[in-house]
Amino acid sequence: MSFPLLTATAALPAIGAIATAAVPAAQRTAAKWLALIVSLGTLVLAGIVFARFEPGGDRYQLTESHAWIKDFGVRYELGVDGIGVALLALTALLIPFVILAGWHDADPLETKSSRWRPTQGFFALILMVEAMVILSFEATDVFLFYILFEAMLIPMYFLIGGFGDRAHTGSDENAATQRSYAAVKFLLYNLAGGLIMLAAVIGLYVVAGSFSLSEIAEARADGSLEMASSTERWLFLGFFFAFAVKAPLWPLHTWLPNAMGEATTPVAVLITAVVDKVGTFAMLRFCLQLFPEASKWATPVILVLALISIIYGALLAVGQRDIKRLIAYASISHFGFIVLGIFAMTSQGQSGATLYMVNHGLSTAALMLVAGFLITRRGSRLIADYGGVQKVAPVLAGTFLIGGLATLSLPGLAPFVSEFLVLVGAFSAYPVVGIIATVGIVLAALYVLVLYQRTMTGPVTEAVRNMPDLRVRELAVALPLIALLIFLGVFPKPLTDVVNPAVQHTMHDVQKKDPQPEVEAAK
Repeated sequence: MSFPLLTATAALPAIGAIATAAVPAAQRTAAKWLALIVSLGTLVLAGIVFARFEPGGDRYQLTESHAWIKDFGVRYELGVDGIGVALLALTALLIPFVILAGWHDADPLETKSSRWRPTQGFFALILMVEAMVILSFEATDVFLFYILFEAMLIPMYFLIGGFGDRAHTGSDENAATQRSYAAVKFLLYNLAGGLIMLAAVIGLYVVAGSFSLSEIAEARADGSLEMASSTERWLFLGFFFAFAVKAPLWPLHTWLPNAMGEATTPVAVLITAVVDKVGTFAMLRFCLQLFPEASKWATPVILVLALISIIYGALLAVGQRDIKRLIAYASISHFGFIVLGIFAMTSQGQSGATLYMVNHGLSTAALMLVAGFLITRRGSRLIADYGGVQKVAPVLAGTFLIGGLATLSLPGLAPFVSEFLVLVGAFSAYPVVGIIATVGIVLAALYVLVLYQRTMTGPVTEAVRNMPDLRVRELAVALPLIALLIFLGVFPKPLTDVVNPAVQHTMHDVQKKDPQPEVEAAK
C-alpha cells in the first residue's frame, strides 16, 4: 500500500491538537511551540502534496478509498484536484501565521470579571479546525464531506465564544454577552444550512444509490443515472443553501461581521481566510459536478445575489467605524466576486474565482493580522481612536498599506489577477453583470484608502504617540504574507498551471464553452 499522504496531512494537526490540549496547565509556552511545530510539519506535508500533484494527470490524484459504513455505502474516500490542492496549500500555509499572531491572545487574563483563558485549548482548537478543513478539501465521498462540513462548527464555536477580542470597547460583561451572541449566531446559521444539506445528501443517496462523487459522476456520464429536473433542482438548492451560508453570500451573511468582530484577530482570519473557503470550494466540487443542469437553471438568480453581495458589502464597509467589521464587510464583497466567477460558467471566471479564494486568503490575512497588531497596541477597534500612526510606527503602517492595497486589487499584487479574470469571465458571458460588478472595485478603493487615511496619516494623536513598531514575531507574520502577495501578483503561473486543468473538468461537467468574441469581417 502506498503511503496515505492525504490522510497524513489531516491526521498530523488532529493528533497535534490532542497533544497540545494534553500539555500541563503551567506549560503554556510549551503548548504554543508544540502547536507551531505541528503546523509547520503540516505545511511540509501540504508542500509534498502540491509538489506531487500533476496538473496534466488524472482529475483526482493521491486517492485513498476504504470501506467505512458498509450498510449505507459510505466510504472514506479522498482525492485532490487542482482546486482542492491549491486551497489545501493555502490552509496549511496560513495556520502557522495564525498561531504566531495569536501567541499571547489566550494567555490568562486576571481581572475581576474575566475567566481564565486556557492557552492549550485555544491552540488545540485551531489545529483541529485545520485538520477538518484540510480533510474537507480532500473528501470525495459526499457523506464524509458533510460530516466534516458540520463538525468544524464545534471548534469554531468555542474559538469565537470562549476567546473574545480583548479590545472590546464596552464593559467585560457586555463583551461576554456580545461574544456569546456572535458565537451562537454563527452556530445557528451554519447548523440551519447544514440540516438542509443533510436532507439533500439523503435525497441524493436515494436517487443515486451512492455517496461517492466519482461513482455518481460516472453514472451520470454514461446515462445509467438520470434525475428528473425537479429532483435535481431541489437537491441543488439543498446543497447550495448550506454553501451560501458558509461562503457567506447575501442575504445569509449577517453572522460574519458579528463573528469576526467579537473573535480574536487570528480567529477572525481563520473564519474568513480558511473556513469560509469551504463554502465556495464546495460550490465548484459538488454543486456544479453533481447538478450541472440545476446549476445552469439557478445561474441568473445566483448572479444577482453575487452582485448584491459585491455592492452591499462594499457600501457597508465604507460606513464602518470598527476596523474589524470593515474588513468583515469587505470580505462579503470579495466572496460576491468569487461566486460571480464560479457561476459565470466561463473558464476565465472559474479560474479567477479559484485564484481569488487563495489570494483573498493571503490579502485578508495580511490586512487583518496587521490590523490586529495595531488594535492590540491601542486597545481599541474604533477607527476614530487612531491618527498619525505612520509617523511613530512606519513599518506597521507600511505593511498595513500593502495589505490594504492588495484588498482593493492593486495591479502588481496577487488579488488583481483574480479579480481581472473574474471580470473578464463575467463580461464575456454577461456584459451587464460585469459592468455592475466593477462598481465594487471603486468602492473597495474608497473604504481601504479612507481607512488608511484616518488611522495612519494626519497629526499624531496622544493615544498613539508612544506606540511601538512591529516586533520580530510580528514581522515574521507580516513580511512573508506581503512577499507572497507580491510574488503571486507578478508571477501567478505556479497556481494557474494547477488550477486551469481542474477548471476545464468543471466546464465539461456543466457542458459549457467559453463565448467566442464577435469579430466583424474585414471589408
